[in-house]
Amino acid sequence: MAASIRVTPHPSAEQLAQLGVNAWPIWSCGVSSFPWTYDEPETCLLLEGEVTVTPDGGTPVTFGAGDLVEFAAGLSCQWEVHAAVRKHYRFG
Repeated sequence: MAASIRVTPHPSAEQLAQLGVNAWPIWSCGVSSFPWTYDEPETCLLLEGEVTVTPDGGTPVTFGAGDLVEFAAGLSCQWEVHAAVRKHYRFG
């Protein structure tokens, strides 16, 4: 699945404000590994942590605190949380 994960390293404060990131809910997770499938697109901003997400049959993508990450609807993947995560997130 091409472009199933898109990472924008350290987006500008202006870009984050336009997206309304500070109003999004926060999700957190400790060090762990789990499968996940996205029924709809997700955009998230990592506040803390480091993660490698490997799409089924694809190339691993690593991102961390300060990165804005977009996941495509239909993506099935494996999450490897290397350092505890806190993130703002929005589905749809």
